[in-house]
Amino acid sequence: MSQDQYILAIETSCDETAVAIVKNERELVTNVVASQIESHKRFGGVVPEIASRHHIEQITVTLEEALKEADLRIDDMDAITVTEGPGLVGALLVGVNAAKSIAFAKQKPLVGVHHIAGHIYANRLEKEFEFPLLSLVVSGGHTELILMKEHGSFEIIGETRDDAAGEAYDKIARTLKLPYPGGPEIDRLAAEGEESIDFPRAWLEQGSYDFSFSGLKSAVINRLHNADQKGETLRPEDVAASFQASVVDVLSTKAYRAAEEYGVKQLIVAGGVAANKGLRKALVDKFEESETELLIPPMHLCTDNAAMIAAAGAVAYNQGHRSGWDLNANPGLDLEQYGNRKHSAENSP
Repeated sequence: MSQDQYILAIETSCDETAVAIVKNERELVTNVVASQIESHKRFGGVVPEIASRHHIEQITVTLEEALKEADLRIDDMDAITVTEGPGLVGALLVGVNAAKSIAFAKQKPLVGVHHIAGHIYANRLEKEFEFPLLSLVVSGGHTELILMKEHGSFEIIGETRDDAAGEAYDKIARTLKLPYPGGPEIDRLAAEGEESIDFPRAWLEQGSYDFSFSGLKSAVINRLHNADQKGETLRPEDVAASFQASVVDVLSTKAYRAAEEYGVKQLIVAGGVAANKGLRKALVDKFEESETELLIPPMHLCTDNAAMIAAAGAVAYNQGHRSGWDLNANPGLDLEQYGNRKHSAENSP
């Protein structure tokens, strides 16, 4: 690049209002995140209407703080990128309309970004990608194995057939009466417990890279209910450790097997559950002697943030992708279709 390129990103897909700026595709300049955890904690989960209202309150403040931290102006940006989906439609609309307004007012290119593509590209802020690579995406709504042969190309070779891993964590946490968010609480308890309960592992058909955690979730909940009815006492720490061992075993084993079969150079871990210490350790152990390089993002890039959207958006922008002024929130945006769609500058500056 003859001169520095700055990409601004907005992320409002769920319960974090985030704005970030990335320089030259891989250098993080600033990443401001306004969390709503305290507001949703009393409900035991994210309330969409409340999330949307918080985004409206925080979007301008977050944008101003990011620009101030970076000591830059909107005029310095080469493009405005934003999460267009998937996510909560009301929450997405706040970010999309903010991005469209900024891009229109300053006549800047507008680029819509897939939320999961963002989670994958968070890793590129730490280490350059080497293709082909495989990404293990593990979050509240997604559990997928995604093969990438080049930038912007996504082939899903395995996905969840029912509950995503993050959903299973949250449901077990609620049954154990743990505070929201449940995933980190399960992870914390698991470190203090023993794998003393034999919970099932859903390997599915031979050779399948799909996932299924619904049966495991039901098995854990039924075990807790049966113990309660019989007056037995199960240590929450042991339940958490046994449950997590089942999840981590399936995730790490299938990821390793797929990496070997497809001969990838890197395995990238992405999504909020990538912050899980049990999963991180299992993957490090599994890939210790593998020729496949394991990339796990630092904690601050695992959960929802705008840095990841800027990283993915910068690649899309430099590949020629432009969104029109008709860009809308797309809560069901498909990752493979997102990667394969034609680049268009129609109705865009």
